[in-house]
Amino acid sequence: MTIKLGVPSKGRLMEKTFKWFAARGVVLTRTGSEREYAAEVEGIDGLTLVLLSAGEIPRELAAGRIHLGVTGTDLVHEKLACWEQQVHELQPLGFGQADLMLAVPKFWADVDTLDDLDAAAAAFRARHGFRLRIATKYHRLVREFLREAGVADYALVDSQGATEGTVKNETAEAIADITSTGETLRANHLKLLSDGLILRSQATLWQSRVAAMDADERQTCAALLSRLGLD
Repeated sequence: MTIKLGVPSKGRLMEKTFKWFAARGVVLTRTGSEREYAAEVEGIDGLTLVLLSAGEIPRELAAGRIHLGVTGTDLVHEKLACWEQQVHELQPLGFGQADLMLAVPKFWADVDTLDDLDAAAAAFRARHGFRLRIATKYHRLVREFLREAGVADYALVDSQGATEGTVKNETAEAIADITSTGETLRANHLKLLSDGLILRSQATLWQSRVAAMDADERQTCAALLSRLGLD
């Protein structure tokens, strides 16, 4: 048996994760073609690299099918209802930073705060007969945030891509999405609410609280965390 480490299978997140581990003496390498998802590890015996999508890693950690995983804070908090009971945050990795924020059309001159949004949502429903729509793929996080803020009279609309374009396409009146620079929001004539920060996210190394480990696997995990400076 081995310790299984889940890492994003492609893109900049994979590349930066590989560099982060390599800088600490653990070399992760993708082998074969992009469709094979084959990989190898040098520097720690008994460690197996598992290539997954970033969105799959929280689920695999929570199920105990992998012991460690690298994925965004946003994905863990969104996909795992009781994430503190299922995974343990070992170390933010210092890349992949982005903020989950609420944004509204720039021409809504009198809507700058959550209180303004609440008032606008009530007025919108009274005028149009249906709730103000907020497009997002982060349903759990947005719903909890708005409930705590006392915002009502809205409906979440699922958006798995190009969320910033939903307002222009008239499938939503506002959005909640991840942004790092805000350039895409500005290009789509959207503005951030001044108090609309839902979550700050970045790539993070997590450990499963439920994955079983025998004595050898515990020793391997301890050796890895020591090598990474996390013991």
